[in-house]
Amino acid sequence: MKILLSNDDGYQAPGLRALMGALEGLAELTVVAPDRNRSGASNSLTLESPIRAHREPDGVIRVDGTPTDCVHLAITGLLDEEPDMVIAGINAGANMGDDVLYSGTVAAATEGRFLGLPAIAISLASFESDDYSGAARVAAELIEHLVERPLPADTILNVNVPALAYDEIKGYKVCRLGARHKSEPMIRATDPRGRPIYWIGPAGGEQDAGPGTDFHAVRNGYVAVTPLQIDLTRHSSLDFIEKWLQDRHS
Repeated sequence: MKILLSNDDGYQAPGLRALMGALEGLAELTVVAPDRNRSGASNSLTLESPIRAHREPDGVIRVDGTPTDCVHLAITGLLDEEPDMVIAGINAGANMGDDVLYSGTVAAATEGRFLGLPAIAISLASFESDDYSGAARVAAELIEHLVERPLPADTILNVNVPALAYDEIKGYKVCRLGARHKSEPMIRATDPRGRPIYWIGPAGGEQDAGPGTDFHAVRNGYVAVTPLQIDLTRHSSLDFIEKWLQDRHS
């Protein structure tokens, strides 16, 4: 099996390196990752300027672009052979609820849909912990299970692992995405020349975070596994909007 690894924290991130170590004996790995931290890049592509890729001495390919750039380049010609699947992570910090809309880690996995094979985004649900061993072992378990029991071609799994030692993790929970309160206000400041600058405020706290959500699973010591889809159509509203449009003439 050939696996493409990417992330949004950059090619030197400890989470990516832990993932490489955990999967090294399970598959042939190719790493194509941003040359710096690109957290929050979502599904953005670089279209207005060229993208450069450089192979490091250890074989890792660093790209001066977004996570989506990395995976897109890899599967559309950068690599001599297409990989069999895409794994993104291990991200520093959770990607739960509304986070998936902004996450470069999730974006790297969703870009893997072009491969027509399963993709996984995996995150450690802590910004403080630097121990990725439990999350790396979870990733290896999931890959081994995928080999034995392949998933449908359009499957994307968003996996969030609690910041616990592996032996303290209680198991796996299949969950839906929860939801956060709206973001905290942006932060105003000034640069050294007195000009106004702004910082995006912190993400909002948990809102929809009860049983069945990814927030609840991780908070209670479980690995949260959420299947994602690319189709953003709200199918339940199609008939309502059709009638709404018809009523504009009445």
